[in-house]
Amino acid sequence: MIDVIIAGGGPTGMMLAGELRLHGVRVVVLERDPEPNQVVRSLGLHARSLEVLDQRGIVDRFLALGTKHPLAGFFAGIDRPAPQRLDTKYPHTLGLPQPVTERLLTERALETGAEVRRGSAVTGLAQDDEGVTAELADGTAVRARYLVGCDGGRSTVRKLAGIDFPGEPSRVDTLLGEMEIGVPHEEVVPVMTEVRKTQKRFGLGPIGGGRYRVVVPASDVAEDRAVMPTLDDFRRELRRVAGTDFGVHSARWLSRFGDATRQAERYRSGRVLLAGDAAHVHPPTGGQGLNLGLQDAFNLGWKLAAAVRGRAPEDLLDTYQAERHPVAAEVLDNTRAQIELMKVEPGPRSVRRLLTELVRFEEVNRYLVEKIIAISIRYDFGSSDDLVGRRIGDLALRRGGLYDRMHAGRGVLLDQTGRLSPGGFSDRVDHLAEVSEELDAPAVLLRPDGHVAWAGEDQRSLDGQLARWFGAA
Repeated sequence: MIDVIIAGGGPTGMMLAGELRLHGVRVVVLERDPEPNQVVRSLGLHARSLEVLDQRGIVDRFLALGTKHPLAGFFAGIDRPAPQRLDTKYPHTLGLPQPVTERLLTERALETGAEVRRGSAVTGLAQDDEGVTAELADGTAVRARYLVGCDGGRSTVRKLAGIDFPGEPSRVDTLLGEMEIGVPHEEVVPVMTEVRKTQKRFGLGPIGGGRYRVVVPASDVAEDRAVMPTLDDFRRELRRVAGTDFGVHSARWLSRFGDATRQAERYRSGRVLLAGDAAHVHPPTGGQGLNLGLQDAFNLGWKLAAAVRGRAPEDLLDTYQAERHPVAAEVLDNTRAQIELMKVEPGPRSVRRLLTELVRFEEVNRYLVEKIIAISIRYDFGSSDDLVGRRIGDLALRRGGLYDRMHAGRGVLLDQTGRLSPGGFSDRVDHLAEVSEELDAPAVLLRPDGHVAWAGEDQRSLDGQLARWFGAA
């Protein structure tokens, strides 16, 4: 029997596959499409996602192919420079088209030994006390101990598992595509500048090779979300919004997105779990969707691996929903707010002007930026210590940085006292008896996802938290 089936070979699924393989879990990824999707829905990676990739030793692959962009104007397009001294070594957004991100994560999953089957659509599933059986469109079946649906906003797995997906349908649609234009770039700039004074959901940006990424509001909401727009639809909406269609032609791909906000009522049903867009959908404002999915996978991977290997404390898998459901709910809220602020009616424009004044205050600007790039997240572990529950940055150690010691996906005891020990957990937790001027605590216990599970200097207290997160010694 396979250990874990992952339905969906997008960035979330491939990230999860790589995480599971670090712990020797046998994984098969079932992807419906026979070839990788070339639609560029996401344009980049935020700070926390780059930290996650750094913790696994693969961030350089992404940095080599991406472009660093300043963190300006990421909340509803309000133009404001990023705050100074953000608590991250990645105080920028890495511009990287989604197909490239997906390719790099697929390469990593394959390197670690994951099996990827393309052209394999899940059409049915059944679970019992021992495992899950996934039925495929070709009439075959695959059985595993667990199944994770990473199969997007229209998730088949979520529907088959009977998990409700409450929320609001789209009220506005936006067309998105990659194409060539028939006018010089010099003619595009003044038109775009004028239109964007009021319409923030509009833009034409060169992406190389004579092609442009075109974003334009649609005049109505599509009844059938699976039907993609045509080039004539783009021409019509461009003329309506900008007064010209810019001579668009030779489309490479065309798509649409709405402002629907929905979240799965639960992320787990027995041996079936959800991650990424299968668990939550929201408008793409702030570029948070793909990043949210990667971070779901990073949170789930080590926990699911522990369950497969029989080392998970009884409620460890349940902490996945307890921690990630509130994070996604906050993203839904901030994207709803951003969509309202981007509307052209007098009321939203008045609120936008007020918020534009407020973000001039450094702490307001910092609060909003840290929310978007996900470095301010604190999971509730029931501790009064503000450090506990937070992710930790790449602390400088005597030899390199902390993230260099986390590539294997194990827990870490960073012990500045030199008196503590992981004891019977040394097969799952590395002991670093080092001092860092950047750590204001005698010692910290880090989970494999880099969040602080404990801080202090008492061995007995530490032993309790080791058992809580890593099972029996």
